[in-house]
Amino acid sequence: MKVSINSVHFKADQKLEAFIQGKLEKLDGLYDGIVGSEVILKLENTETPENKIAEIRLLIRGNDLFARKQCKTFEEAADQSVDALRKQLEKYKEKVRGK
Repeated sequence: MKVSINSVHFKADQKLEAFIQGKLEKLDGLYDGIVGSEVILKLENTETPENKIAEIRLLIRGNDLFARKQCKTFEEAADQSVDALRKQLEKYKEKVRGK
């Protein structure tokens, strides 16, 4: 699966990119129709510590799944986004099988 990681207004380090890549590769094992994914990491300009945003779009043949989470760390936001995508993917698989 092709993973595209874009960080807005900062440079993401290798560890963070490897962490996100590893999480997304686990999703690839759940469903073989995944074409790729686009990850956007943003820093929101607020006073709160929960200012890190991870947006993940999972590209699937015929459909896209999307999750956006805001947390204290990018790892936590990416982790929660992947969990949300896992649930969406399971529902999508059931829907496809039901056809």
